[in-house]
Amino acid sequence: MLNAIWLGLILASVVCAAFTGRMDATKLAAFEGAKSGVSIVLDLVGAMVLFLGLMRVAQDGGLLRAVARWLAPVLRRLFPDVPQDHPAMGAMIMNLASNVLGLGNAATPFGLKAMVELGKLNRTPGAASDSMALFLAINATSVALLPTGVIAIRAGLGSTMPDAIWGPTLLATSASTLTAIAMCLLLRRLPIFAPRATPETPANALDSATTVELPPLPAPRGPMSPVARATIAGFALLVVLALGRHLVQLDPDVPLSVALLDVLGSWFLPLFIAALLLIGLAGRVPVYERAVEGGREGLEVAIRIIPFLVMILTALAMLRASGALELMVSAIDPVTGRLGFPAEALPMALLRPLSGSGAYGVMVELMQTHGVDSFLGVLVGTMNGSTETTFYVLTLYLGAARIRDARYILFAALAGDLMAFVVATAACRWLFPELP
Repeated sequence: MLNAIWLGLILASVVCAAFTGRMDATKLAAFEGAKSGVSIVLDLVGAMVLFLGLMRVAQDGGLLRAVARWLAPVLRRLFPDVPQDHPAMGAMIMNLASNVLGLGNAATPFGLKAMVELGKLNRTPGAASDSMALFLAINATSVALLPTGVIAIRAGLGSTMPDAIWGPTLLATSASTLTAIAMCLLLRRLPIFAPRATPETPANALDSATTVELPPLPAPRGPMSPVARATIAGFALLVVLALGRHLVQLDPDVPLSVALLDVLGSWFLPLFIAALLLIGLAGRVPVYERAVEGGREGLEVAIRIIPFLVMILTALAMLRASGALELMVSAIDPVTGRLGFPAEALPMALLRPLSGSGAYGVMVELMQTHGVDSFLGVLVGTMNGSTETTFYVLTLYLGAARIRDARYILFAALAGDLMAFVVATAACRWLFPELP
């Protein structure tokens, strides 16, 4: 699908440029788009190295285990037909905990393991069980408490409020997950989606040879040291005192809600960085060494995405220079404008379920063109942080479990994506009415 989309963008650009007389501009845009792809990655490297390093510190400090313990009672209620001591339950808990923290690289092996183990409980080989369907729908729309990747991108592009997307992202991703769960519970009752074993898939398809290697989890490091306790307590006390002093000095004519939002916008990111490091300190983690190790992973990610960015930004630059994008926006703006959704964000909404790298490139291009701190820049960042690459997730996990009949999974996941885009737009309009 992405192959066809990318080719269509290039061909449409050339055809439109031929009719509009913008062939020279389109030619130059091809080179500028390719150049900007590399330049953007260079600008992002520092932020990506920093945030992935911080997340490694917090992960090794026990944050992943803590979130997994919090999720365990919820998943036991959602999946009553999966025994609590079954390997599938443990893999699902760790997968969703990793997704909640934005640790996509750690989430994938756990998700594959969960699907393989759920397949062993499946009574209709070849067709997704209700547990498989619900797990995948949640996975494809999972709540992202820490959208560190998008925050890092915004910081790398020069945003003065890179963490502004946190609030609307939390609202949008929560709505997406709840919608997907509700759709699963509703659609599973319809006869048209009843599970039927496929004859092409033998009952013993998932045998002992189907294995998934899981990443090692950091071992618990024992109780917190007295020095760590004193450091954390002292830091918390000083922050509370400074916050109280700051609030006392505020203009009394400013409403308290406005003042608190202003404080949150200024204080959130520094306190977030400090909190991740203190989690590592509490878990007896050598914070600097782990941050450097995680930073290396950030550098590898930045290098890996260069070809994807170059290709998608070249296509988008040609589309914009040829006038094709302008024609598309003018055609759909009367419809999307009435709904409060900018027509310029539509390519992002269409690509996000299909390709993470494609949506990433569109997001960066829109932030560069319209401003990273514009309404559109905040909106596409929120959309990216609150949704997942739905088709990739479903294809990967269903393939691992050798499922041919996905039943209602795609409908539930896409309903969650649509709800995320709707809530993201409404939340950004509500929280940032002053943005251009």
